[in-house]
Amino acid sequence: MSNPFLSKPVKPFQVDASLKAQDILERMAETSFQGRNLGMAFHIWKRMVEDEAFIFFGLAGAMVPAGMRRVIVFLLQNSLIDCLVSTGANLFHDCHETLGRKHFQGSAVVDDDELRAHQVDRIYDTFASDLEFQQTDRFISDFAGGLPQDHPYTTRQFLFLLGQQLSRKSDEDGILTAAAKAEVPVYCPAIGDSSIAIALAVGGSTPAQFDIVADVRETADLAARAASTGVIYVGGGTPKNFIQQTEVTAALRGDAVSGHQYAVQITADAPHWGGLSGCTFAEAQSWGKISAGARKISVHCDATIALPLLASALADWLEGRSAKKPK
Repeated sequence: MSNPFLSKPVKPFQVDASLKAQDILERMAETSFQGRNLGMAFHIWKRMVEDEAFIFFGLAGAMVPAGMRRVIVFLLQNSLIDCLVSTGANLFHDCHETLGRKHFQGSAVVDDDELRAHQVDRIYDTFASDLEFQQTDRFISDFAGGLPQDHPYTTRQFLFLLGQQLSRKSDEDGILTAAAKAEVPVYCPAIGDSSIAIALAVGGSTPAQFDIVADVRETADLAARAASTGVIYVGGGTPKNFIQQTEVTAALRGDAVSGHQYAVQITADAPHWGGLSGCTFAEAQSWGKISAGARKISVHCDATIALPLLASALADWLEGRSAKKPK
């Protein structure tokens, strides 16, 4: 009698110099541990695109200073995500780089008092000029000061206009400029917890007012109108919860929703601390945030490792799809 638990052998990874990123992740899906999970994340993301699911993308952590900005731009420009929810920090750093300023490789082992004396800010092993950050603050403050102040803005409206302004000031495509051009909505539910809010608070003009509740309504509308939805989380925090709650909000309003049908998360956090960043999709199913029977996977990995691999594999896959289309 065959053993149902011993039906699918692990396939040893065969090194091959000719492999493309897509091939590597396909082979990793036949191994184990986080390698298999990363391969499965690739499969699920492809399935979302093939099924034309509406894809929410949550971006937490210091991904832009770590060099992930153009990865997100690629996802936006190639219709691999349909709505971006981000921390304010990532969007501030995106503005900073779009304006031509840089983050620099540094070290996590350094005298931080000496950095302070040289007006250098540290993000783990990455450095930035505090004086240049202040210049970005002024750009955002001046931009906001030129907006009509007769009504509150959703964060989507504010960030769309900021993306348009950045496009006028720079030829460098960043997250906000690419999103504005592709008409992908961008939300920042914790905008007050960021340098964007600091810039607005210390600027000389009357700061823009935000209607965060309208953000909640709009994102619930996006979830309710979609035939199916998928979620991809880089890290956790506020972006993850904000996207998760779209299904709950829509359900409480009486919309016919059943939870997100596809789910991928890249996290370095563990569930046993009780925080949302490490919480499993199974736990989210108890809230109705993720549907019963959803295709889901968690990749426990540094996002600066997993995300470029996933995006590169998706680029290979898109190229193959394009080549197969009849001319």
